[in-house]
Amino acid sequence: LLDKARLESGLGWKSAKAELERLQEEGRVLRQTLDHGLMEVGQLLAPYGIRGLVPDRADLLLAALRARRDAYVQHLQTQEHLRRGLADGTGEKEKQQALLAEGQKSLTEHLALLQETRDQQDALGARRQAIFGTRNPDVEEKRLALMLAQAGATRDTALHERHRLQLLVTGMEQQIQTLTVSISSRAGQLAEMEGAFTLRLTELAFVDEAAFLAARLSAPELEALRQQEACLRRDETEISTRLRDCRSALGAEQEKNLTDQSLERIGQENSEVAGQLSVLQQELGALQQKIRHHQEQQQRSQARLQEIEVQRNETARWDRLHHLIGSSDGKKFRNFAQGLTFELMVAHANRQLRKMSDRYILVRDSAEPLELNVIDNYQAAEVRSTKNLSGGESFLVSLALSLGLSAMAGRTVRVDSLFLDEGFGTLDEDALEIALETLSGLQRDGKLIGIISHVPALKERIGTQIQVEAGSAGRSSLTGPGCRRLA
Repeated sequence: LLDKARLESGLGWKSAKAELERLQEEGRVLRQTLDHGLMEVGQLLAPYGIRGLVPDRADLLLAALRARRDAYVQHLQTQEHLRRGLADGTGEKEKQQALLAEGQKSLTEHLALLQETRDQQDALGARRQAIFGTRNPDVEEKRLALMLAQAGATRDTALHERHRLQLLVTGMEQQIQTLTVSISSRAGQLAEMEGAFTLRLTELAFVDEAAFLAARLSAPELEALRQQEACLRRDETEISTRLRDCRSALGAEQEKNLTDQSLERIGQENSEVAGQLSVLQQELGALQQKIRHHQEQQQRSQARLQEIEVQRNETARWDRLHHLIGSSDGKKFRNFAQGLTFELMVAHANRQLRKMSDRYILVRDSAEPLELNVIDNYQAAEVRSTKNLSGGESFLVSLALSLGLSAMAGRTVRVDSLFLDEGFGTLDEDALEIALETLSGLQRDGKLIGIISHVPALKERIGTQIQVEAGSAGRSSLTGPGCRRLA
């Protein structure tokens, strides 16, 4: 039994020794593997400033590396955010610069308008000084009002005088008509009298009127007859005076009885006269009422004229506001607001167009603010319509507008991709070279440029291509980067 136990112990010791040697060999291999791994990890961590790696503190090192990784990712995100913010700030700066240019232009126009207004004010002041001098306007106004009242009174007097003269002229015209009728009626009498005169001359044995005139009295006889006539006239005057005195005495005697008419007749005449007087007084009152009504109408007309003047000034103010802002539907103001954005896009497009050609400059149409014209520097800066451009020129202008639109950026929107469909076939070799260099510059700025074209010359200039190849049964296939066949 002892030998058996000793044999078993020897076998167990040998087995244990073999197992120990195996384990020691595995430990040595594991140590070598660990040392090699530590060396590799140390080489990897050396650029990060980590020396002397301790295996027992690997968890702490891993946590530190994770923290540094998270910090690095956070810095990358911050850097991207700052880069986008810088791009947004650049776009906003360009937009503000355009708005500032527009504001400075508007300020210049307003300053010119202000200077013009001041010049008008100075001219009106000089005119007022030349008219009034140092006189008080209030005193001049009162004086002119007094002169106006006097002129009104003079005008009324002249109107009355004119009415009187018109009545006088009317009476004279009637008298002329009466005399004309009388002359016409007496023409026949004159003819009869001439016939009677001729007959009388014949009866008195006068050959004609000359013989009658020759047979007239001499001057002394005529003078004697005139003296006799004068005496007779004096006698007639005396007799007329006596007759008048007699009639006066007769009248005085008749006045004692007042009248020979009856009381009823006198009352009737008195009533008629009173009625006529009442009618005249009514007519006078009506005329006075018309005069008062006319004066009131004049006052109301003056007040209405003042109201019209105030309304005219208000209308002029609204007309100026309408001219500045536009109609009630907002079309003019909307066009103005769109014109600001359009002006900004044209400024961006001109910057791109100058890189491609120095011949054309885009400008807004003065008649249609949302339409485009071009200034041709090769034709003495003549303003031309974009409709007159050739195919290649139209493509360059369209490309400049597209690039200008892509350069416009808001706070939340960026245009980082641009696709061009055809149009390169209309360009000559120099224009094609300029267009491709411009697009290459945009690509270096981080923008994605896509060109769709059938021009063979573009294949040599574009490295990354996706080609469309026509197949059978109306199908086509795509070949190029990122394209793979679906199973």
